[in-house]
Amino acid sequence: MASPRFFFVFFLSTSLHFLLSISPCHAQNVTLSLYYETLCPYCADFIANHLVKVFDKGLISIVNLRLVPWGNAVMQRDGSFVCQHGPDECVLNAIDACTITIYPQVERHFRFILCVERLALENKQNEWVNCFDMTGLGRVPVDCYKSGYGNVLEKQYAAETAQLNPPHKFVPWVLVNGQPLEEDFKNFVRYVCKAYQGKQVPEACHQSLPLMNNSLKKASLLNADTPFSITLLLIFGIHFWLLSALIEQ
Repeated sequence: MASPRFFFVFFLSTSLHFLLSISPCHAQNVTLSLYYETLCPYCADFIANHLVKVFDKGLISIVNLRLVPWGNAVMQRDGSFVCQHGPDECVLNAIDACTITIYPQVERHFRFILCVERLALENKQNEWVNCFDMTGLGRVPVDCYKSGYGNVLEKQYAAETAQLNPPHKFVPWVLVNGQPLEEDFKNFVRYVCKAYQGKQVPEACHQSLPLMNNSLKKASLLNADTPFSITLLLIFGIHFWLLSALIEQ
């Protein structure tokens, strides 16, 4: 039977995860949405050469990144799909949908999607299944697709895409807090930084907006969230102290 100390450490870990999930900083994050299709060369270029910058210089810390793999596909009356770049694209759209659902952490499912889009740029998209091994993810999304659940997810993405207002004109179609960037989508970093209202400004925004207010640039723990930050630090300290005690035993 596990010791009471083990359960206490587990409780602290769970509490820490909960507190981080409700942090005021996360509540102020900017939602960056990409509506795309897997075999579109323009989408592949954007994902592989531009969107990947969301993970540079701390930008992802202020971003809720949403990827919606449907694009210009059409749903037929019988429920089947017709994709702009053929049946293989329909398969990969559903595989992406399954991967996003099964691996909800954006860093994980983005790695897979990035791998597939890089292969597409090299005309090697038929090797997409290797991306699971290359990114360290399991192949559960393949089972998800074979079960038909991938198509269920795709129908949800189809409905979401159809409800865009204004409607998307092309793909990749990029939105920042629900506002489409239209032809200026490659400059998404600047729009994200402008939209961010928090105080924990990442380095990426310092470079993107060099004239940003100095008070935002110098934001630190000494702000309105200080009590919350101190609480997190205390939990971190107790958490690691208990882990050290367990290791010593």
